[in-house]
Amino acid sequence: MGRSLAFRLTLWYATIFALSAAVAFSLFYVLIAKTIDQRTDADLLAHANQLAQIHALEGDGMLQRAAMLQAQAAGEKKMFFRLLYPSGLVFSSSNMLHWGNVGLDRNAVDALFEGHRHSLVTQVPPGRTFKARVLYMRLSGNIILQLGASLEEEARLLQTFVRIFLFTMAGLLVLGVGVGWFMARRALSGVESVTRTARQISESDLDTRVPLRHRYDEIDRLAITFNQMLDRIRRLVTGMRQMNDNIAHDLRSPIARIRGLAEVTLTHEPSVEAYGQMAASTIEECDRLLDMINTMLAIARTEAGAGQAAFKIVDMAALVRAACDLFQPLAEDKGIALQCAADEPCRVDGDESMLQRMLANLIDNAIKYTDAGGKVTVAAGADQGGVRLMVTDTGMGIAPADQNRVFDRFYRGDRSRCQAGAGLGLSLAQTVAQAHGGRINLQSAPGQGSTFEVQLPASG
Repeated sequence: MGRSLAFRLTLWYATIFALSAAVAFSLFYVLIAKTIDQRTDADLLAHANQLAQIHALEGDGMLQRAAMLQAQAAGEKKMFFRLLYPSGLVFSSSNMLHWGNVGLDRNAVDALFEGHRHSLVTQVPPGRTFKARVLYMRLSGNIILQLGASLEEEARLLQTFVRIFLFTMAGLLVLGVGVGWFMARRALSGVESVTRTARQISESDLDTRVPLRHRYDEIDRLAITFNQMLDRIRRLVTGMRQMNDNIAHDLRSPIARIRGLAEVTLTHEPSVEAYGQMAASTIEECDRLLDMINTMLAIARTEAGAGQAAFKIVDMAALVRAACDLFQPLAEDKGIALQCAADEPCRVDGDESMLQRMLANLIDNAIKYTDAGGKVTVAAGADQGGVRLMVTDTGMGIAPADQNRVFDRFYRGDRSRCQAGAGLGLSLAQTVAQAHGGRINLQSAPGQGSTFEVQLPASG
């Protein structure tokens, strides 16, 4: 439980809530206490000013009667008065039974003779549990008025406030912890779904997906990203399995042919000519295997972005013209007209050798699957801020069912199996185009030929 994120979040919520409540209580407590003190001081000062006026107008006798009436009206347990001399000698007072010997605060008396009109202090009567707010005021003739009010009711009010606050806070804290735990668990339920899905995936179940709650929050975005990652992993795993099956199948055939040639040569009457033919056939099959392996390595390096460090400005028009010159003899041998349309310079940022290989694979495929008397056209030009390459042939075309799969590794349509190859040329071409930020589009119809259109971003 202590390691649970929900528990830690709830603990943080409760701690912050408790600290915030304590700060708020302290502020309210200080404010209430200060308000009570100010009200008590104002009442004492109002009574003292009234008695001072009576003393100034009527004299000592009327002052004593007025002070006695005020103390009795307020309550002898709530207010007292004393008239005394600076020496501390009391010559008149209210009933002091409840107050005991309040005593005289010498600092307050000294302040009166230093020029202050009145002084206010808080005193604790000896033997009593309550506090009193006492006002000292100097009257004429060196008479000192001592007027005090009990703070017992105010103290009980503050104690009641503290008790109510503590009980309320205890209930709110329990409620806050419960609500915090519920909200934390609810907020992290999506993470639990991701965890359960990851656990199922670790058990080789790649079909499970994290359910979306459609709250459009961070958990939903996490679930969408996680599901997209799973889809990509699923495609990669499926592709790897298919590729492994295709590699096993395509490697088995040349190895079986090599072994068959060797077995036939050994079982028949051996001769130098037979051994030479076996060696030539073995070299041919080994070249096919090496070409297949090198192509797969090139695809892997290109997908990993290993060649991006060698990017430079490449003129695709010049590249097309050089490729057409290279494949012109092959096209003439098959009786195919190879046309080149790349007059205007069009530049891209890329790896020249990989772009040459992409273009060579597309032209080689076009010539390979075009019959004698056909035509292959290779064009390059600028197009809407990019560069477009087009390789068009009048060959056998590609069936609609095969058009979505011709770029898969080792895939070969039924009509292309009679031709030599491993089914990696178009896959490499697409990988190179994607590594350069482009794509390859295919338009084809059986018996009418095919057009491979490569779109690349122009050089910045």
